[in-house]
Amino acid sequence: MLKLGLERDIDLALHLPLRYEDETRLTRVMDLRDGDTAQVEGIVRECRVDLRQRRQLIVKLDDHGAVLLLRFINFYASQQKAWAPGVRLRVRGEARHGFFGREMVHPTVKVVQEDTPLAASLTPVYPTTAGLPQAYLRKAVAAGLARAPLFEVLPPEVVPPGWPSLRESLRFLHHPSPEVSTFTLEDHSHPAWMRLKFEELVAQQVSQRQARMERAHLKAPALVGQPGGLHERLLAVLPFQLTTAQRRVTEEIAADIARPMPMHRLLQGDVGSGKTVVAALAAAVAIDAGWQCALMAPTEILAEQHLRKLVSWLEPLGITVAWLTGSLKSKAKREQLALVASGQAQLVVGTHAVIQDQVEFARLGLALIDEQHRFGVAQRLQLRRKLEDQALEPHLLMMSATPIPRTLAMTYLADLDVSTIDELPPGRTPIVTKVFSDNRREEVIERIREEAERGRQVYWVCPLIDETQESDEAADTRAGRETQRRPPLDLSNVTQTHEELSGALAGQGVGLLHGRLPAAEKAEVMARFSAGELKVLVATTVIEVGVDVPNASLMVIEHAERFGLSQLHQLRGRVGRGSVASVCVLLYSAPLSDQGKARLKAMAETTDGFEIARRDLDIRGPGEFMGSRQSGAALLRFADFGQDEDLVHQAGEAAQVMLERHPHAAQEHVRRWLGGKAEYLKA
Repeated sequence: MLKLGLERDIDLALHLPLRYEDETRLTRVMDLRDGDTAQVEGIVRECRVDLRQRRQLIVKLDDHGAVLLLRFINFYASQQKAWAPGVRLRVRGEARHGFFGREMVHPTVKVVQEDTPLAASLTPVYPTTAGLPQAYLRKAVAAGLARAPLFEVLPPEVVPPGWPSLRESLRFLHHPSPEVSTFTLEDHSHPAWMRLKFEELVAQQVSQRQARMERAHLKAPALVGQPGGLHERLLAVLPFQLTTAQRRVTEEIAADIARPMPMHRLLQGDVGSGKTVVAALAAAVAIDAGWQCALMAPTEILAEQHLRKLVSWLEPLGITVAWLTGSLKSKAKREQLALVASGQAQLVVGTHAVIQDQVEFARLGLALIDEQHRFGVAQRLQLRRKLEDQALEPHLLMMSATPIPRTLAMTYLADLDVSTIDELPPGRTPIVTKVFSDNRREEVIERIREEAERGRQVYWVCPLIDETQESDEAADTRAGRETQRRPPLDLSNVTQTHEELSGALAGQGVGLLHGRLPAAEKAEVMARFSAGELKVLVATTVIEVGVDVPNASLMVIEHAERFGLSQLHQLRGRVGRGSVASVCVLLYSAPLSDQGKARLKAMAETTDGFEIARRDLDIRGPGEFMGSRQSGAALLRFADFGQDEDLVHQAGEAAQVMLERHPHAAQEHVRRWLGGKAEYLKA
């Protein structure tokens, strides 16, 4: 039960059925048709063990002269004894036409009397886990439903008229009447379902708004740049002009951090929209005001990319930048920690090593988290707690190249302010995406040869390092965030592909990059590729974010069907960064799952990150999209972002009314629905 999170009576009451079985009516055996799932009743005429071919239990059931054969491959001796000739059985299963007439294989069976009544309501089938049978779960849920305190918490003024109460809704959904439309149950449009979804959304919205209200009482340093200071000097030396969108979000962030309460803002923008320079300008304001700034990225390669850019922009202006990562040697790490603790390092860049216990900041005023959704929930909470150790809480700017769909942002980022860079820098060329079966691999390799001979560069991305290792996503980010499921072992891997392309493209320079290479070797390979010495880079998803080589014009993603949609979009964003027309080739292996087809279709049809994000949400659901699997809890159990946008608006208004007029009811409602999970929603 604990595996299912069923700890309290209310948890059991809210454990709703996946589907229902209709045990309220009987079908005559003579009326059964092939493929029907039905319930029949009859007298056992024969019960024997058949030893031909495979040992199985055969039961002949007589319903007024019409015979139904029941076949059991797995059975117990006690069943043969219980189902002796003359016993009346009520069975439910799928009918089919076998060699000896109508039959059911492994139906559910009940021993009944002639006057045993039929079920009065549909029978629930619950989500379960190994070793927890439906019969036991049904009893536990019924008991929890009877004991749970289901009194009304929501004030009548916030509940849409005509909806049933919470108690009525739950009783109905656990045991619906057979007359109810199964369509309204399956698509969750029945008023009982609407009430549950609304209650859940209100709890989530109250929790998020409470987080925002709590933050309003915290104190943070007011970070204001000086006239002619670091912020203006940085703008003057940048080798490009800011876009209109970059200027807008820079002003939004500057206004936020100038206030004496902590900023919690999400900066979102598509791949290549220029979030790093916005972060650098925010850091410049913090440093100018006499405070330190820390930037944390999920992978070392991404952190290194940030480091190079920030050092090239800020060190000439006299700023000291510290580097913290797990691969640092002890002596180098002690030196960097000393720079941070003394305040000599005004900017600290690194991976999750930035939030380790031994890291002490002198005056941390601004924390930047890149690709924040890729950190585990526990890590994000750890960072916030670390920031709370100071008398003044630092400002927090989170960045994401995975745009958040509007409804999701309204719901799960309700405690954040959101800035969006909705414009790409000038000079970027559109990327053409082509989807090929892997039987056209040789054609793709020939195209790579042509690109290399023209002086262009190519990425080839594989999902595995070798057949015996876990996925590179897991290897590169062991610190608790979401990892790629391990792909099947028959997938081509990066080392084999590197050998193949090195032979096929002799003289062109083919590099190899993956998460298990030593940091120095990774840096050397990237430096050679950036300098144009290597024409082809065979890599894992370690290059998913942060790699910027404008001369790269072709991206090949092998076994593209195995990657998530947002990950494919991120990888595609490694090309198209210069003025040359770029192509992304998605190689897939048949057969494709429905999800695989949907992902590849979306990639071929659009390069718009917001449209990609919307489709990704439709395909994966909000839990995986936001990385919530790392917390062990789904974001929403009942509400659906695709069809419940109106409910999100209603819930937001109801949450505000409750917080203003009924604060005690608001607290009780959050306790009922979220228990201890409210903390995760703030991460």
